[in-house]
Amino acid sequence: MGTSRRRFLGLTAAAVGSAAVGVTPAGASCRESGTLYLGTYTSANGGGTGIGLATFDGTTGAITSTGTLTGVQDPSFLVMASSGRFLYAVNEQTSGGVTAVAVDAPGKLRVLNRQPNGGSGPCHLALVANGKYLLSANYGSGDVAVHPVRADGSLGARTDLVKHVGASPHAHQVVQDPAGKYILAVDLGTDSIYTSTLSATGKLVQKSQAKVATGAGPRHLAFHPNGHYAYVANEVNSTITVCRYDGTTGKLTPGASQPTVPAGSPQNYPGEVIVSPDGRFVYLTNRGHNSVAVFAVEAAGASLRLLATPSCGGNWPRHCTLDRTGTLLFVSNQNSNNVTTFHVDLQTGALTPAADFATPIPVCVLPA
Repeated sequence: MGTSRRRFLGLTAAAVGSAAVGVTPAGASCRESGTLYLGTYTSANGGGTGIGLATFDGTTGAITSTGTLTGVQDPSFLVMASSGRFLYAVNEQTSGGVTAVAVDAPGKLRVLNRQPNGGSGPCHLALVANGKYLLSANYGSGDVAVHPVRADGSLGARTDLVKHVGASPHAHQVVQDPAGKYILAVDLGTDSIYTSTLSATGKLVQKSQAKVATGAGPRHLAFHPNGHYAYVANEVNSTITVCRYDGTTGKLTPGASQPTVPAGSPQNYPGEVIVSPDGRFVYLTNRGHNSVAVFAVEAAGASLRLLATPSCGGNWPRHCTLDRTGTLLFVSNQNSNNVTTFHVDLQTGALTPAADFATPIPVCVLPA
């Protein structure tokens, strides 16, 4: 699809070095610092050489490179086990795979193993069933793969591969619901979100299918902390849809949609969507408009109101995430080779630029 996510769309040709610049907000106290893991494309011109390693300052937001774990191909999305002892990466290649990594200490990694996942172009991961299984969404082949996680953190052979039914399936995300009961897979090509359960033997069993507007191109969703609502970022028509969620049945019901950028904006493709820990704000990256949309959550999660669309500080903001305190927002700007950090006002949701970090083709950032 010409308007779907493209791995190399608009990639800059040259890689840039790592640097850190930080700004301390007035009156800021010492906040929690931590480690960052950076996903990239290793096979792209100017891409990285593996999983990037860095630290961040919790007060200033400044990021400092600490090296790279080589030997992991095209790690475009990363997830961390709840124990913090293991890291998992997709290998977004034609013959897709998933890689398990041991975290021996913060920023000290070693590859455990890689498993082929039976699909093409895996672009998203989720640890489910209390970390017993790793699921991967294959954009190219439009299916979801299941791998068991062994006691030592390594990955076992695939137990399932479920292809979505439709003219042009493109599985873009897989996520577990807040109660840990159902698995939801977002498919851009079929304009659908599929709800399934996972059996004790690692098999996905579909329970329902929710459809957004035809041609919307749903990319990612994020749950409200109360578990009753989910917000779907639609890549193709540049909207966000509020969905009601029934945690008992796993049924998702799409409701109202609204644009993610102001009227008259250039062509735009939403990337990531996340919800603040307190459920008061939603953040969404706008690729094309090159901004972060800030929404206020109203009516206990049932509606959103666009507050602002500040600049992302770069080009093509592919991914964003919050640190564990919710006071720092990190944005991966794929086409300008930089990660920007923002201070988050917990009362208003407003974003203030804090730091800028140069790194080759950042497509995912994972704080730990």
